[in-house]
Amino acid sequence: MNPIPPYLRDALVRDYGETLAAEITAGFVSRRPVTLRLNPLRGDPAETDALLRAAGLDPQPVSWYPDARILPDADEKAVEALPLYAQGRVYLQSLSAMLPPLLMPLKPGMSVLDMCAAPGGKSTQLAALSGGQIDLTCCERDPLRAERLRHNLQVQGARRAVVMNTDARQLDPMFRFDAVLLDAPCTGSGTVLLGEGIPPRRMEPAWVQKTVKTQKALMRKAIAVLKPGGTLVYATCSVLREENEAVVQTALDAGLTPEPIPEVLRSAIPALPTALPEVLCVRPTSLYEGFFAACLRKPLS
Repeated sequence: MNPIPPYLRDALVRDYGETLAAEITAGFVSRRPVTLRLNPLRGDPAETDALLRAAGLDPQPVSWYPDARILPDADEKAVEALPLYAQGRVYLQSLSAMLPPLLMPLKPGMSVLDMCAAPGGKSTQLAALSGGQIDLTCCERDPLRAERLRHNLQVQGARRAVVMNTDARQLDPMFRFDAVLLDAPCTGSGTVLLGEGIPPRRMEPAWVQKTVKTQKALMRKAIAVLKPGGTLVYATCSVLREENEAVVQTALDAGLTPEPIPEVLRSAIPALPTALPEVLCVRPTSLYEGFFAACLRKPLS
């Protein structure tokens, strides 16, 4: 097993203490089962379950999300080889990554921005949760990733979605959205797999500081393009407070207020203590990756 990078080790002890830091590190070692979402835009979920079972898989439900499934002992490549995968009936996604869209109150006709959308897991989930009834704008600055995003949106049946090959920080100030999802680029400190090695630069102070600077710039843009009364969901796959609560604090300082985390999630998700109320930081376990999510409301005036 590769050792935990010194910066990450020290940051975990700083934020959570020795005992919880050890539990988080143990989560980094865990091998998680394959998980996926059923896509109601491409077929009845009950029929998709039946197809999975017919393929020799054993889809297990998840208490907090009707469309989530756990596939014990399955292999991702085997799922990707199934016709139902090519048809867009399922989307491979970690359970933790499914959480942010569930915090967003979606209504037909809403305009929703996904600021850092590729490869499209949360964008396609937003489309599915809304029954395809929202107008979705998806930003991705990398051309190759933007093409992958377009492909996934098409396969998943997200017809009312537009991809903008641009850095969301450069969006014209004229844009306004009813809701914004900012799944920000981060260090990935919640998704470390110690058995597979770690890019050292991602766990060095200079890299973390640069990442936080980007996150705060994206947060400022998200607030600027969000309509008064609108909802902003902020998420990372990090467990470091400097990337999570500290960035959310910039939104609170700008006048946004936190929305409660639904009790169905509070009671089911293994969580870490947080420095702010009404946010959720998922503890890495044998089932969940480390993740952070917060839902914020912009004042009407």
